[in-house]
Amino acid sequence: MINLSRVDKLIKEVEDSIKSPRKIHKDEELYVGVDLGTAYIVIVVLDSEKKPVACEMQFAQVVRDGLVVDFIGATNIVKDLKRKLEDKLGVELTKAAIAVPPGTDERDIKTHSYVIEGAGMEVISVEDEPTAANAVLQIDNGVVVDVGGGTTGLSIFKDGKVIYTADEATGGTQLSLVVSGAYKIPFEEAEQKKKDAKNQEEIFHIVTPVIQKIASIIKTHIKGFDVEEIYLVGGTCCLKEFEKVIQKETRISTVKPSNPFLVTPLGIAMNCATNHFNMR
Repeated sequence: MINLSRVDKLIKEVEDSIKSPRKIHKDEELYVGVDLGTAYIVIVVLDSEKKPVACEMQFAQVVRDGLVVDFIGATNIVKDLKRKLEDKLGVELTKAAIAVPPGTDERDIKTHSYVIEGAGMEVISVEDEPTAANAVLQIDNGVVVDVGGGTTGLSIFKDGKVIYTADEATGGTQLSLVVSGAYKIPFEEAEQKKKDAKNQEEIFHIVTPVIQKIASIIKTHIKGFDVEEIYLVGGTCCLKEFEKVIQKETRISTVKPSNPFLVTPLGIAMNCATNHFNMR
């Protein structure tokens, strides 16, 4: 079973570090995780004890379905976020870990890496996103499902090891398209409306069919495996009651941290600490 209070405490430390970066020693080894998401690019920095130090993020539409579609735009955003973090911390960030959706081919992995290198950091670890998230969750058995903006990726764990991964192109973008159509508003406005807490109860009923589709994707991929628990991460899962739909449709106990959006970026940074020079 997951220690949810431990996970939520870690995530709260990342949230706090956005406005209040922690002081570090000039010669301290830092670990950096860069999450090139469909809706946001996030950089998390950890200290030598894997404790959150600082975090920066920016809304971006430079990645689609896990693939970089605007290389220059992505590189410039990462470069800008890196500069902001360096100004706050007073040190240069020189190496980073990244993560990609499960099943991403080598060419697309290299494109992700080139973005980070173009921003001035060496890529020392590449992991798939749900597996990266498990560096935070630390589950031994179950399935980690990362529902991002463009894709739903999952990793099934048995005795702490990944035994199966999958990824399908359904995520938050589909929810926003449904909201856009229902209210007859532009996509960008639908994105903001979806994220506003005061709209979530009304929007939940509109997007439930998409969440049910995501549940169907999960059911399809875990069929034949002994999965007793589903662990949700990714920004799309922030929608209130999301986990209840997944649990109802799959009939499997479903767990969601208080802020699933930051789990994967934090896990990527943790992999930077654990997997030195682990290029897949």
